[in-house]
Amino acid sequence: MGMMAKMRNLAPVFIITVGALFVLFMVISDSNVLEALGGRTNDVGSVNGIDISYQEFQLAIERQRESQKQQTGNDIPEEQFDQFRDQVWETLVTEKLIEQEVQRLGITVSNQEIKDIILGDEPPAFLKQNFIDSLGRFNREMYEEAIFNPQNEQILLQAEEIVKQTRYREKLQSLLEAGITIGENEIMRKFIEQNTYMDAQYALFANALFPDSVLNITENDLRNYYEANPDKFKVNAQRKLSFVFFRNEPSNADSMLVIKNLENVKQMAENDTSDFKYFVDIYSEVPYSVDTFTVSELSNEAITALKGANKGSIVGPVPSTRGGYDLYHLLNIIPTSDKSVKASHILVSQMGDDAANLTEANRIYDELKNGADFAQAAQNYSKDPGSAKMGGNLGWFGKGMMVKEFEEACFSGKVGEIQKPIKTSFGYHIILVTDQATSKYVVEKINNAIQESATSRDAKFTAANDFSFLAKKNGFEKEAELMSYSTQQSGSFTLKSTSIPGLGANKRLISFAFENSLNEISEVHKLPGGYVVAKITEVIPDGLEKFEDNQPKVRQLLVVEKQYEKARELATEVMKKAGNDLNKVNQIDSRIQVGTTGRFNSTTSIPTIGKDNAFIFTALRMKPGEISEPVKGLRGYYIFQLTEKTPFDSTAYQAQAGTLRNNLIQEKKTASLNAWLAEIKEQADIVDNRHMFYGY
Repeated sequence: MGMMAKMRNLAPVFIITVGALFVLFMVISDSNVLEALGGRTNDVGSVNGIDISYQEFQLAIERQRESQKQQTGNDIPEEQFDQFRDQVWETLVTEKLIEQEVQRLGITVSNQEIKDIILGDEPPAFLKQNFIDSLGRFNREMYEEAIFNPQNEQILLQAEEIVKQTRYREKLQSLLEAGITIGENEIMRKFIEQNTYMDAQYALFANALFPDSVLNITENDLRNYYEANPDKFKVNAQRKLSFVFFRNEPSNADSMLVIKNLENVKQMAENDTSDFKYFVDIYSEVPYSVDTFTVSELSNEAITALKGANKGSIVGPVPSTRGGYDLYHLLNIIPTSDKSVKASHILVSQMGDDAANLTEANRIYDELKNGADFAQAAQNYSKDPGSAKMGGNLGWFGKGMMVKEFEEACFSGKVGEIQKPIKTSFGYHIILVTDQATSKYVVEKINNAIQESATSRDAKFTAANDFSFLAKKNGFEKEAELMSYSTQQSGSFTLKSTSIPGLGANKRLISFAFENSLNEISEVHKLPGGYVVAKITEVIPDGLEKFEDNQPKVRQLLVVEKQYEKARELATEVMKKAGNDLNKVNQIDSRIQVGTTGRFNSTTSIPTIGKDNAFIFTALRMKPGEISEPVKGLRGYYIFQLTEKTPFDSTAYQAQAGTLRNNLIQEKKTASLNAWLAEIKEQADIVDNRHMFYGY
């Protein structure tokens, strides 16, 4: 293949690679985007006054989307696209901030630097990878021929921009990391933490020995603690919302569409000589299989249809136990000893005691024997909320699925006969067995799930918009009641919250809550599961939690503090009486837990205690045989004697020191960069107007 032909074939690869890397580093000017797309600027936001146009943002989305498709072979699922768009936005904002910092710090990259990198002994991997043969050898001659070919000018310009932005980032990172140092003490400490194993005998003076009831805490104690610890009761500004949620879910029309489609398939299958598998392969959303079902594995509608069907017939569409609808081809009916029954019941458990419950159950039973309707009686009297609304119907079930007494009554009862009340741990049951089966059904099936259509989703959005408009005009609660919409309450959240308790993540809705006043009603906001209209119901300013509203919290904190004080006093007193001998602790106070830890180090939990860092890092500073001072742990105070400790291995230390140093440097570099990015993002003026374009 000629070099130019090879480059033409490689061009898409170059572009895809450029797209994948460019998300982090590329700087796109509005003029270039407008020239490419021929549109006017529509800004989705800005970073410190630098606009981000709709076209630029869309281009970043498509590049990242194409990159992911190349890496995974799959496109972004529709239900995840809002989240994906948020990720691209955060990346683009970070890129803009980095670009601005590069300019502020006067970091430059010369054309000669870019040339030296591209033509150097070790070219960038994203360029070099296209010129490596099947044996892994780099063909420099072909590489340079492609680089200097005028027809590849546009590809080369894109590659140069990637190299340039990468170099900017490297220089910026070097500047940020210039002050990072690792001392010998840090390396030594890391080595000791990773390589030192210990064992200890301990006594735990637990907080639990001092319950609230013995601490005699007064209201004056609570108030003094509250006033002495204002930092524990600070609150950032918070908001709460009342909201109506319009959930994304299939409508009746969507269900009817699936039913209609399956009815058409049924008609074709009945009038065609092809095997049923032919239609399964074309129309089913689950792979072809031949299944044998008992009635307890089928929906009630499917059982009714199959029981009345002949072998070879096509049954359905009927609701599926896996969701959606099924179309069955009945291959065979097999007798089985595993009998299943269908039953209804009325549960009586509300009368206050066993005798009264039995009296009430007998009264209802007499009504039924005198001709009362069972389903109506179940709705009126049964205390089983799941089945009462369905007339007591429990559906089909096999043995082992119900409590013993109930199961025995159902499987021994006659179909159509109302049984006298029987007792279980739930109360008294009046049972009516409505059907029974001793057959299994061998079937082929077509399954179609019910998906929400675009029409249904648009209808939800329209309904949400209508509600928002009317709620602003007539009142949120009034309009919700008139339209029979359920209102829900969110938990409290701050401006920096990543999600709203009870609703989920939506930055725009959080911003709305803090940009508006009490009782303000929102426009429609989009969430992964649907649309929401919200009202601000509580505005909590910055400040201190009120003492009167938070006495339980104050008490809880004070109780814990007092428990630690008592536990330390007890530890000091007992150890003094025991002559600092842990073996005598239980002789003085049998309530104290005394034991041995088992082997542990800083990276593991202590076998008999758990992950208690105060215990672990105190032990690291001790010598074998040494007894600790009281150590404040998670459950109280510990006093322990170190019985075993791995000696320091200078040879192993010398062997590992270099690797430990490199790891520590890398950890500090990562932490430093992340902290720097968080700081500049916190200080930045970031305007996000994406909701104007995407309906957030």
